[in-house]
Amino acid sequence: MKLFVKALTVIDSSYLDTTRGMVGESYQVDVELDGRVNDQNMLLDFSLVKKQIKSIIDDVVDHKLIVPTQVAGISVVGTQQQQIRFPLNTGEAIVLNGPAEAYCLLESECVSIAGLTAYLEHAILSQLPNNITGLKLNLSHEKIDTPFYHYSHGLKKHDGNCQRIAHGHRSRLDIFLDDKWEHGLVDHWAKAWQDIYLGSMEDKVDLADLSIQCDQQQQSYAFQYTASQGLFELIIPQRLCQLLPLDTTIESLTEYLCHTIKADHPTCKVKVMGYEGIGKGAIVELD
Repeated sequence: MKLFVKALTVIDSSYLDTTRGMVGESYQVDVELDGRVNDQNMLLDFSLVKKQIKSIIDDVVDHKLIVPTQVAGISVVGTQQQQIRFPLNTGEAIVLNGPAEAYCLLESECVSIAGLTAYLEHAILSQLPNNITGLKLNLSHEKIDTPFYHYSHGLKKHDGNCQRIAHGHRSRLDIFLDDKWEHGLVDHWAKAWQDIYLGSMEDKVDLADLSIQCDQQQQSYAFQYTASQGLFELIIPQRLCQLLPLDTTIESLTEYLCHTIKADHPTCKVKVMGYEGIGKGAIVELD
């Protein structure tokens, strides 16, 4: 007997890659359960499937930074507060300091859908009732036929897990001038924000102000803030980052894009639909 749920949840996270740097991702999650019916003639109540499995996924990987720990030269130090130094192919490094709950440490040389799926299946199945004998997850990307981008950020003012300094999204973007969708502008911003860390100027500090020691390159930005979950610090090469004079919520990012585009097209009506992952976002319009 099998039970399935399509589009159970969406995972919004980021992962580290030796070539791309920090990559924001969004995965839609479908689930299929195998097992024996219980005394209620159910494998598992649908409400429990959605609540319990989503809770496990949220706890294990959602809004976390996924770190492949088998990369040569990586350093992971600490227990409750962990410091990570992740080497890039260029000789640069991304360095983080934050609560352990902000990371998902994956024993692999790289992050892939197959590897992440296997990791989650094991974590989830171990917490389900004994009558559930098998579990199959399907992690997939949203099909986007237009240019899109991957971005990472942290929202220190957020009460929930968005406060973690390195989590992200794979997002589409819609831009309209006088109600006409503009491929050129969408393509421009998708390329500008491809594999980007969007950092708030308010959180930028000098390297010397960080609590972590680093042999870090001068061409890097340093960020630091304390939120309800603890102290967060990040060092990232400048070429992988854009500094913005705002909080990097989707509302503020969409407003920033709309005003920037309006400045270049003052006589046009501008509409921007900014997406945060799959199926959600903000709309800003300027006449």
